[in-house]
This record gives sequence, structure tokens and C-alpha cells, in this order.
Amino acid sequence: MIFSIIIVLVIALVIIAVIMNAVQQHKDRLATLKRAEFAKLRSMLEDTEEILLNAANVPLTNAIITMLLKRIAYILEAMVELEPSSRDLKSRLNDTQKRLEELSKNPSNQGTENIVMPDAEKQIISLIQGIKKLRTILRAEHARGNVDTQIVVYEDRRLENLQLRINVESQIKRGNQARSNHMLGSARQCFEKALATLSNANYADDYIQTRRLEVMQILEQIAEELKEGNARDRQKKEEAENNDLDVLFAPKRKW
Repeated sequence: MIFSIIIVLVIALVIIAVIMNAVQQHKDRLATLKRAEFAKLRSMLEDTEEILLNAANVPLTNAIITMLLKRIAYILEAMVELEPSSRDLKSRLNDTQKRLEELSKNPSNQGTENIVMPDAEKQIISLIQGIKKLRTILRAEHARGNVDTQIVVYEDRRLENLQLRINVESQIKRGNQARSNHMLGSARQCFEKALATLSNANYADDYIQTRRLEVMQILEQIAEELKEGNARDRQKKEEAENNDLDVLFAPKRKW
């Protein structure tokens, strides 16, 4: 009898251990998923906030700013659900909601096409990458039904135009620097890249047409300068060869 009870207890303990282990594994799996989801949300939040901070360099319209703030609020709400005890997340969510209310009452005048071109190459690359990220976010928010189709079409075209301008202006800037340093070959390559970017655009506006004519004129000037430089080099080479011949065939002096 006692032996039977012991066997039953052992079996019960084994079953309890298996159940507890399964429960613990389930909890660990949920915790892992929670951490992964939280990390994903945090990455989305950082990317969105970074784009919003770059508004000083990339002109953003009210529609874009509103979209970004709503996206930030949505992400923070999801993070608060995962971490309900976080005061920092709740405070940031409250601040974001207040900014949305203020923006709806007092729209800003941002959205001009003026671009502040950075001097450093890395900053220019970062600026272009920021615009690409913004276009990706715009499409993602449209897919979620948070942005009207008309706004997406208008804003995506505007951002595409900004991206083109940055590419063109950076190439022109490099070309002018190379030209001022008498590196005409490098300058020509930069202006040719700028011309290719302008020519391959799938639309045409005043900026593209004006800049295209300007770049073509500069390329003609560079071609003429290269032609003149080659002519001078040939002349110098011929003069040097003639001097060598004069020395070779000059009458020998008698000592």
C-alpha cells in the first residue's frame, strides 16, 4: 500500500515538474517575443524621431510632420502596452499627443523647397538616406490606412524632387571644386553625372530644365578648356623636342 502511494506521488511529482517546465518555457518564449517586439518598436521609434529631427535640413510639410507624430504616438502606445510601468514612455506619449494637438491648432509654415546642403560628404549621404527612409515610412503608413492616397502621391513626388536636387547640387558642388583646382577631368565627370541625373528624371520642371541647360553650358566650357590645355601641352612638347634637336645638331665648339 505504502509502495503504491510512493509510486503515485513520484508520478505526480514528475507530472507537476513537466507541467511547470512547460509553463516556464512558455513564459520564457513570451518574454523573448516581448523583448524582440520591444526592440523592433524602439528601432522604429528612433528612425521616425531622427527623421523628424532632420526637419531643419529636409523641408517637411504639415502633412508629413503630422504623419510622423501619429506614427510616434502609435509606436509609444504599443511600447506602453509591453512596458506599462514605464513612466518615461508614458511621458513621451503624452508630449507627442500634445504636439499633435498644437500642430492641428497652429499649423507650421514648413514645406518650402529650400535645402540646406551640408559641406561634408557623409552628411550629404545621411541626408539622402533620411529622405529614402521617409519615403519608405510614407508608403508604410499609407498601407496601414493612415495617410490619404492624394497626400502620398504629392509628398512622394516632392521628396523624389528633393532627392534629385540633393544629388544634382552635390555633383555640381564637387565639379566646381575640382574645376577651381584645375582638375578638369574630374570636374567633367561630376557635371556629366549631374547631367545624367537630370536627363533620366521621369518628369520635367523649371529646376530640371534650368539646371540641365546650365550644366550643358559648363560641360561645353570644360571641353573648350581641355582642348586649349591639350593644345598648349602639344606646343610645349614640340618646343621641347625642337630644343633637343637644336642641341643635338648644333655645331660643335672648338676648344
